[in-house]
Amino acid sequence: MKIVAVINQKGGVGKTTTTVNVGAALARLGRKVLLLDLDPQSNLTLHVDQRPELESATLTQLLVEDRPLRDLVLATRTEGLFVVPTDSTLGGVEQVLANRIGRETILREAFDAYDGDVKFDYVLVDCPPSLGVLSANALVAANEVLIPMQTEYFSLQGMAKLTEVIDLVKRRLNPSLDVLCVLPCMVDLRTRLTTEVLENISAYFGDRLARNLIRNNVKLAEAPSFGLTIFEHAPDSNGAEDYWEFAREFLERHGETISDAELYAAAGYEVEAEAETEVGAGQEAAPDPNPPVATAEEGQPSPDGTA
Repeated sequence: MKIVAVINQKGGVGKTTTTVNVGAALARLGRKVLLLDLDPQSNLTLHVDQRPELESATLTQLLVEDRPLRDLVLATRTEGLFVVPTDSTLGGVEQVLANRIGRETILREAFDAYDGDVKFDYVLVDCPPSLGVLSANALVAANEVLIPMQTEYFSLQGMAKLTEVIDLVKRRLNPSLDVLCVLPCMVDLRTRLTTEVLENISAYFGDRLARNLIRNNVKLAEAPSFGLTIFEHAPDSNGAEDYWEFAREFLERHGETISDAELYAAAGYEVEAEAETEVGAGQEAAPDPNPPVATAEEGQPSPDGTA
């Protein structure tokens, strides 16, 4: 079970959108994925169509009352995707835990003791836009950190502070913690500022800058209001295409290879039968390593997300 903290102390950079849609893509690719909503705003909980005010078992019970993690896991409408919801009471947890010894290790201990029926391949933790006790719990429990960010000047300013905190946790509380990658979100490649910010990130993080970027897409902003992932709300959008490609990169960074055929099948694209090729007498036709995808004229979306 790989635990990935999705974190950035700056709000509105795409943390929740990334957590939900990467998790949904991984689940559609056959992995068992748990989403953990560690933000008192409960945006992730709402995004997967759960109602925090109706849930009696939330993350607050785990952090304050030591309730077992297995009791809090709920299924979502996406097969293989599960969630631990939260509600507004999580906002008071930092004060409750202020004088508690070992408060930064509660979440790690909960994962160590997990004995639920579902064995998860990946856990994605949606962290709050602050670097307090809740975020510290995520960093201490996690194996890796995924940092979504906007390609703006102030985002660069905040990255320095965030990397300091990650390094501090790594030295003192979690030696195995590492940065998986930095994922630029809401990207507009037409602007010079975007190019300059990406160059600066690349110079600092090197190959930890994600190869795939998440473009600015209104469908990604619409999906949470319907309680849907981007793959349910707008499967042919640029947003869906970008998160499919990043999910493939995510798995590649964990040593897994995803073929085009696997990705197209998970996305629901129909692949045409291989076209017959003319060959000389006595020769066998070699299979096409890159089978074509049905075009928009044939009534199917193409893999670039256009209709």
